[in-house]
Amino acid sequence: MEPKGFHRKLTAILSADVAGYSRLMQDDEAATVRTLEAYKQIISDLVKQHRGRVVDSPGDNLLVEFASVVDAVQCAVATQKELQARNTELPENRKMQFRIGVNLGDVIEEGSRIYGDGGNIAARLEALADPGGICISKTAFDHIETKLPLGYEYLGEQSVKNIAKPVRAYRVVLEPMVAKKKGTGLKQGAGRKMAVTGLVVALVVVFGVALWQFFLRPAAPPIEKADPKQMALPLPELPSIAVLPFTNMSEDPKQEFLCDGITENIITALSKVPRLFVIARNSTFAYKGKPVKVKQISEELGVQYVLEGSVQRSADRIRINAQLIDALKGHHIWAERYDRNLTDIFALQDEITIKILTAVRVKFTEGEQASTIEKYFKGKQGLDCYLKLIEAYGHIQRWNVEDNNLGRRLAEETIAMCPETPLGYVALGWVYHHDYALGNTKSPKETLEKSIELA
Repeated sequence: MEPKGFHRKLTAILSADVAGYSRLMQDDEAATVRTLEAYKQIISDLVKQHRGRVVDSPGDNLLVEFASVVDAVQCAVATQKELQARNTELPENRKMQFRIGVNLGDVIEEGSRIYGDGGNIAARLEALADPGGICISKTAFDHIETKLPLGYEYLGEQSVKNIAKPVRAYRVVLEPMVAKKKGTGLKQGAGRKMAVTGLVVALVVVFGVALWQFFLRPAAPPIEKADPKQMALPLPELPSIAVLPFTNMSEDPKQEFLCDGITENIITALSKVPRLFVIARNSTFAYKGKPVKVKQISEELGVQYVLEGSVQRSADRIRINAQLIDALKGHHIWAERYDRNLTDIFALQDEITIKILTAVRVKFTEGEQASTIEKYFKGKQGLDCYLKLIEAYGHIQRWNVEDNNLGRRLAEETIAMCPETPLGYVALGWVYHHDYALGNTKSPKETLEKSIELA
C-alpha cells in the first residue's frame, strides 16, 4: 500500500545538464549565468510545445517529464538543434552544450515532484551522452524505433550507479545518413570546382598529417572493464582513485622530475579531500614506466577510478594532459589539456594540481559548488591555502568539539597565509557556529555574533 499523498506512474523522463559547466563558470561567471538562463528558457518553451512539464531545474540541470516517449525524444532533438544554432552566435570558448538522457520508467509522484529509479536512470544516461547529444534507454528505444526519422547507435549494457541491473543504452543520431542520387553528368564549370576541391582536400590532408605528427597520438584502444570479482581488495564504499605517474612525452629524461612532481602534488592534494579514498604514492609509482592497462591497476589496487596523464615540453612551452577513467565502466568520465608557458615550475605544478583537484571534487564529493572556489587561490601559497581549507572543512563537518577545534586552527592558518581569501573567514564563521551549537563556549551570544559577522 502506497503512503498517503503518493502514487506510482509510468512516465518518460528527460534529464539535461551543461557539459563543461565548471570551466564556463571559471572563465566568466556572469556570462555563463546569462547564457544558462536564456538556454533554460528556450528548453522550457520547447518542453511546453511538446506537452511536457519541467519538474525541477536546479543549477545547470533540468528534469522534465512527458506522457509520451515520442514527445520526450522529439523535444530532446529540437532542443539540441535549437541550441546548436544559438551557439553559432557565441565565441568558441563560450558555447554552451547540454547532454540529454531520456528514459521510460516507473516513478513515485508526490505533488509536483517525482522520485525513483526512472529518474535516476535518465540522469545516468545523460552522463553517457556526448556534449550536444542524446542518450536513451532500451525501454525508450522500443517505443520510438519505428516512429521517428532518427538513427540509433547501440552502446551496450551500461552499469549504472545505485541500479542493480545494467541498463541498455542507445545514442541518438540526429542526422542519419541518407542515400544520395548519383548525377548523370558534369555541369559547366564543374571541372574547375573539382580542381579547387582537390586542392583543398590535398591541403587538408597535409595539414592533418602535420597535426598528427606534432601534436596528436594514435587513439588509445577501447578500455577493458575491470571485474570487481577479480579485485585483490574489496572496493571501498567511498569513491576510490589511483593516480598513475604522469608519462614524459618529451623524450628528454630530464623532464621526469617534472612529471613525478606533478603526480606527487596531485596525490597529496587528493588525500586531503574528505570522503575520497586515494591510493598511496608508493603503490602507484610501482607501475612507473610499465605498459599496464587500467583494468589491471583497478583490480590489483582495488579502485574504481584511475587518473593518468602526460607531460610534453617544447622550448618554454609545456602541455599537460590529464584524464579520469572509470575502470568498472571502461570509459573516460573527464579529460582536460593544459597549455602553459614554463616560467616557474613550482607555480605551474600548483596551478595544475588545483585544477585537477577541483575537477575531481566536482565529480565525486562537492558537486558544481567546488568549481567556484578555485578562483580564490592564486599565487605561491594558493595551493597550500586551498588544501588547508579543505582539511579544515573535513574536521568542521564532523560535528564534535575536538574536530571543531582542529578546524579552527586550520581556518586561522588559512587566513594568516592568504588574508585576501574570503573563504578562510567563512570557515572560521562555521567554527563559531558549531561552537555555539555544541555548547563549546562561555559566551553563546558573543560566539553566535562572531559566526554571523564572519559568514
